[in-house]
Amino acid sequence: MTASLLEQTGISAIGPATRSFDGVICFGGGDWWYHNRGHYDMQMMRNFSRLMPILYVNSVGVRMPSMREGRMFVRRVARKLRSLRRGLVRVETNFCVVSPLVAPGKMGGRISKPLLPPQIRWAAFRAGIRRPLVWVNCPAAAEAVDRLNPVAVIYERTDRSELFPGSDRNQIRQFHDRLCRRADLTLFCSELLFDAESRDCRNAMYVDHGVDFDRFEAAGLNPAGEPGDVRHIARPRVGFIGGIDSHTFDPPLLVDVARRLPQLQFLLVGACSLPAGWCQLPNVHLLGQRAYESVADYMAACDVLIMPWNSSDWIKACNPVKLKEYLAVGKPVVTTEFEELKRYEGFVRRATGGEEFAEQICRALTEQPDPDRMRQRVRTETWAAKSQAVLHRLTELGIQPAGIQTAKSA
Repeated sequence: MTASLLEQTGISAIGPATRSFDGVICFGGGDWWYHNRGHYDMQMMRNFSRLMPILYVNSVGVRMPSMREGRMFVRRVARKLRSLRRGLVRVETNFCVVSPLVAPGKMGGRISKPLLPPQIRWAAFRAGIRRPLVWVNCPAAAEAVDRLNPVAVIYERTDRSELFPGSDRNQIRQFHDRLCRRADLTLFCSELLFDAESRDCRNAMYVDHGVDFDRFEAAGLNPAGEPGDVRHIARPRVGFIGGIDSHTFDPPLLVDVARRLPQLQFLLVGACSLPAGWCQLPNVHLLGQRAYESVADYMAACDVLIMPWNSSDWIKACNPVKLKEYLAVGKPVVTTEFEELKRYEGFVRRATGGEEFAEQICRALTEQPDPDRMRQRVRTETWAAKSQAVLHRLTELGIQPAGIQTAKSA
């Protein structure tokens, strides 16, 4: 690593007793080709790739898709097959993505156990990684970790993955416990989970979500750049930008609120796994998933941004990345309750139930907050700052990057 980059990251020179790694193998929680690239693991890896080669492994799966999902089952299988056909791809300098051939679920895990590590070792070699730091977001990767001969292991505990619909809770919990004991460092982005589980880890650290601040601030300061598919939609606009899934989103609440406010237009931007026809209201516009690069523009095109979460145990321990993105855009925010909101007193409006939620939206429209104050709250909470904090902690543990190496062509 060059001296200038060492100075930029604040990492001191490597001492003789330090364990050094020359790249990161990240078992991601999503699929690079499909999911929103604002996720914790993807953003961290993008920042780490400024310093070293990265191999991002698309999720190896924590559940078996069910044919009872109907069209969603077909879409999930089709997405996975498209991802597998891509093989190993370089998507950015020093950043490669691979979709290994694995079978999800408990039985699939037994089949995949001996097949996964060789695939990852081959891809890592092609990416230029010989001494990897292994970063695990998806607990199902636990059994492959030690077969990759890692210099060190990081376990990212961003949510209660054992509560994911359709997953084997006992098996995922076993993987979680195993990773807590094995990992050199466990990262939490929820204070609730950190308080409950950090004592079970070898080393634990609270590092919550970051934000691509410049991108979202710029969109908020330039509302003229709104996407073409919303220009015909009348104002005021209320927006939700994110995955519309039953384990997080509250469909009855959204429908109730939209019915109470027929004079407002509701924009929902994101992949939806709910049954077809779940909402037929004329003032609710389901725009579908959009590329990460355009997400900020959709947020900026709204007058109020909302988070209508359900009250599940998943949500209680969540820390949605979109909260910081909403604040960076500078639009008023209305949300249901979750634990991490205690760190944002005075920056968001809270509501319980359809009547209160609708009332808070109306108040947000008439009592506009100071966007500069909102942006200031998250200005320093960038993904670059979060990745530097992790690198500093690794350094304290005697684990450091060996240097910048340009990966070979994949």
